[in-house]
Amino acid sequence: MATANHNLSNYDKSTIPGAKDFRFGIVVSEWNDSITEGLYQGAVEALLDCGALDENIVRWDVPGSFELVYGCKKMQSYKFNAIIAIGSVIKGETKHFDFVCDGVTQGIKDLNVLYDTPVIFCVLTDNNMQQSIDRSGGKHGNKGTEAAIAAIKMADLRNH
Repeated sequence: MATANHNLSNYDKSTIPGAKDFRFGIVVSEWNDSITEGLYQGAVEALLDCGALDENIVRWDVPGSFELVYGCKKMQSYKFNAIIAIGSVIKGETKHFDFVCDGVTQGIKDLNVLYDTPVIFCVLTDNNMQQSIDRSGGKHGNKGTEAAIAAIKMADLRNH
């Protein structure tokens, strides 16, 4: 497991550009909200910790992870320096998991290729609820924190 010996919440603030002048959009899936809310909190806390202003962080909710692509696409028409897509897909008994994970992954990749605003992939694709808990503020830290740091770095890269 990639996160087995890695805490997703650890970052060295001295290596991260200041986020004070950046605007961030966050699109959050309402499905598995006990997980996505933890991811959202981790992202916002890291953004604020790195200097982002509360009024420069905008949240939109969408029904599920599949809808993240559309939400992020719509958000790209506003003046954000980076967008974070937050979702959680937990494997069930059908192939639905595979279709949703593939569609969201490819959709967010397409947004990054076609448009100028970076979209950060913060979608947990876990085999069970415990894995999601462990990565949304549990024993492996918070993938939302990691996504926020990536968003800051990509917003800075966009300015070059």
